[in-house]
Amino acid sequence: MPIDRTTDILRELLVRQLTTWLPAALQRSRRATVALAFGGADAGGAEAALRVVGAHADRARGHRVTVLVLADGAADLPTRLGPVEAELPAEVTVHVLPGAADRLPIAVKAAGAAGAPLFCFLDLPDAVALELLAAASNGRAGELLLHARTSARDALVAAGFPLVAEVAPVLEDDAAAGTIAFGSRSDRSLEAVRDALWAVGADLGVRYRDPADPAGVPVDVAGDPDPEPLARELLAELRRSGPRPVTELRRHTLTATVYRAADATRALSALLDAGDVSREREGGRLAGDEIIAATR
Repeated sequence: MPIDRTTDILRELLVRQLTTWLPAALQRSRRATVALAFGGADAGGAEAALRVVGAHADRARGHRVTVLVLADGAADLPTRLGPVEAELPAEVTVHVLPGAADRLPIAVKAAGAAGAPLFCFLDLPDAVALELLAAASNGRAGELLLHARTSARDALVAAGFPLVAEVAPVLEDDAAAGTIAFGSRSDRSLEAVRDALWAVGADLGVRYRDPADPAGVPVDVAGDPDPEPLARELLAELRRSGPRPVTELRRHTLTATVYRAADATRALSALLDAGDVSREREGGRLAGDEIIAATR
């Protein structure tokens, strides 16, 4: 994998998703855990993640936030994190642990993360182990941002994540950069990570391909995409599964394609204009509970 460019993508995505996740986690629980496991020597994302936690210091008051960092091969990491850690409030505890990502289950258990919100970031250069993903699911209280060599969709579902999104980044020279996957139980989180993927892709000049379709054409995420490919996919889904609410079609877009929920609305509007689908109501904004059906 092209390590430098991939590292940039992952760091930006980690920052954006953690910025979304942490305030919501602290709103619904008195404690939260962030676990970061890096497969290589570069763990610069840990510094960026700690800065995000520090930026929400006011929300952390009266709570307990634990940050676990596993970085095999980054012996200088405690020194690098020291200045950032010194600026964190007393409610935040940071544990830098030697060893590879396979120590995650033990680390999460020792941190007392059970039952509370857990956000995990795993950068795995080797095969994805089911026990790691199961530890990240944290008994239905976890979300996972994962970078792996190949598709991890089936493994994430088996580990207890009902909502899975993944993309295969394609760099400027058409080089592949593995697969980025996200597992959650929240439609809102799923939508946020897809929006973050598109924002990072636009900023860094990255396109995305569906990992399930290696021969597929990469999607340029800078600007509004052509709605036709997604419209074809949504029409095919309606023909396969029958009439569906708009909310389910948006979820299908997030879990089965590389597009955003907002793109689903544009694609459905194009299908309505073409007469390929029908809606319950005569006009107005497409509501989430409105049923869409294929007409042909």
